Amino acid sequence: MGFKTGIIGLPNVGKSTLFNALTKTALAQAENFPFCTLEPNVGEVGVPDQRLEILSDISNSNVVVPAKMSFYDIAGLVKGASEGEGLGNQFLANIRECDAIIHVLRCFDDSEITHVLGSVDPIRDLEIINTELMLADLQSIEKQLLSLEKKANSGDKSVSPLVKLLNKIETSLGAGEYLTIDNFDSDEQLLLKNVQLLTLKPTLYVCNLDENSTQNGNSHSNIVKSYALKQNAVAVNISASIEQEISLIKDRKDQEFFMSELGLEQTGLDKLILEGYKLLGLMTFFTAGPKETRAWTIRTNTTAPKAGRVIHTDFEKGFIRAEVISYDDYVKNAGEQGAKEEGKLRSEGKEYIVKDGDIINFLFNV
Repeated sequence: MGFKTGIIGLPNVGKSTLFNALTKTALAQAENFPFCTLEPNVGEVGVPDQRLEILSDISNSNVVVPAKMSFYDIAGLVKGASEGEGLGNQFLANIRECDAIIHVLRCFDDSEITHVLGSVDPIRDLEIINTELMLADLQSIEKQLLSLEKKANSGDKSVSPLVKLLNKIETSLGAGEYLTIDNFDSDEQLLLKNVQLLTLKPTLYVCNLDENSTQNGNSHSNIVKSYALKQNAVAVNISASIEQEISLIKDRKDQEFFMSELGLEQTGLDKLILEGYKLLGLMTFFTAGPKETRAWTIRTNTTAPKAGRVIHTDFEKGFIRAEVISYDDYVKNAGEQGAKEEGKLRSEGKEYIVKDGDIINFLFNV
């Protein structure tokens, strides 16, 4: 199951540097000129989870496999993108394919690094991109309404609720109101699933800071955090250049020493990945044994058969039951055998909702 997160922002705000750090490569160019990234670079990133190593030690596993997320480094946007300015059309099409957005904002002053608009103002930058997303959504809604209204006028009453909803959104966006999923009730949210609005993509704001501001932020990042709070969103402070330096240190102890010198207990990237995981409404279950300990990614409120499907479609097709041990019980009783002896291994059926941290063995027959 792949979950795509797009890294967006104006040109020259640090998107590609952040992507390089995330993927621990120099795959994305990071140059001091606009439109350096023409095609979206794609990288898979392991989701940090201390539970994996603990489970692996208990199970004496040969291999440890973390959960993965995909990140897309998308071309920089400029004002007028919704009308095709810069790489606008391509940029917007790439965002549409993503499940969530990481919006990188420049929150540092540096005369040697050119800002495309000549000055540092993260809220202005943020509003430029949000406006372009709104305009793109307006265009998309207008096209959809043309088709849907023809159906409605020909007597197809089934499209009426969607026509009503899209008219409501068109009015709001036309008035400059930036919408979030919280603006809609549960019935409207169901209707919106196939509409693919850019403005409704879950968004995490990343404040790209200088080295001296990574711990406490600065005036730029504080303004962004206040803005995000009003939008019921999250903002994370990161220095993309420092994160890239950390990512290139291969020895773990050297990496920890470098971080301690900077006063960092956790990398900003770990925070970013975990916030991205939460943003997408994801959770983790595990399989553990001598061969491997592996983390599997599912959406919250997933049933046992659907969770089994991420391992193999046969697990859902021929589902019999799931043998489940909670993470705490698995660790407390030193593994599956100890948990079984203490009565902590449960047999769960098709209606069981998997919980974060469950260790599961699926029984199936096809």
